[in-house]
Amino acid sequence: MPIRIGIVVFPGSNCDRDIYHVLKNIMHVDAEFIWHKREDLNGYYDAIVIPGGFAYADRLRAGVIAAFSPVMKAVKRLARDGLPVLGICNGFQILVESGLLPGAFMRNDSLTFTCRWTRLRLDVDGSRTPFTLLLERGMRLNIPVANQEGKYYVDEDTLREMERNEQIVFRYEDNPNGSLNDIGGVCNVEGNVLGMMPHPERACEIMLTPQYMHNNSTLLHGYGDGIVIFRSLISYLYGKGEHP
Repeated sequence: MPIRIGIVVFPGSNCDRDIYHVLKNIMHVDAEFIWHKREDLNGYYDAIVIPGGFAYADRLRAGVIAAFSPVMKAVKRLARDGLPVLGICNGFQILVESGLLPGAFMRNDSLTFTCRWTRLRLDVDGSRTPFTLLLERGMRLNIPVANQEGKYYVDEDTLREMERNEQIVFRYEDNPNGSLNDIGGVCNVEGNVLGMMPHPERACEIMLTPQYMHNNSTLLHGYGDGIVIFRSLISYLYGKGEHP
């Protein structure tokens, strides 16, 4: 059976087509948009991606209205069953608001929208999540951020528990938003749900990256560093830790 990945679309999502392009035209797997009112996802998809944007215009606070949409009830059921779920930027905020990931988001320390390239470090073993399978602990990725409420926060007890469970997947080396302990991405205890604030889909093609100018991509010739997130997922779904 071919791999099929669902991309959840809310009113205000704006990175859904970027992710579709990466999955369909670069990774060559089936990808399908999922409208936010859909309630039944069982048996249709091998993984779910919740893209960035401004779901419901970020009214009240980022991600909170989307978290109560019909589709998120279905996503939560799939996540509990072990299906890989990736939330990027606003998708990360939605995962937090829906209770699939711990923590909360606040306005950036700069109190402004921040859009720039940043450097992430993998702080767990690559096998910790389906989305990091082809990475090794300590590897660095150049991936851009674009957010205004990107400052991640948890209380001290939760932070200690997350560190003990190795749920802090990515840390910034140049914290762009003031996130606690430089946290840029976290997973659930089981590891199948990952939220990350930077946008890997914007760093998949080399011509979109700073490496294109300097010819020093750290991972894959012809691609930006973000491609490894999607290659890891596809390798995981094929059941082998190598490029499909």
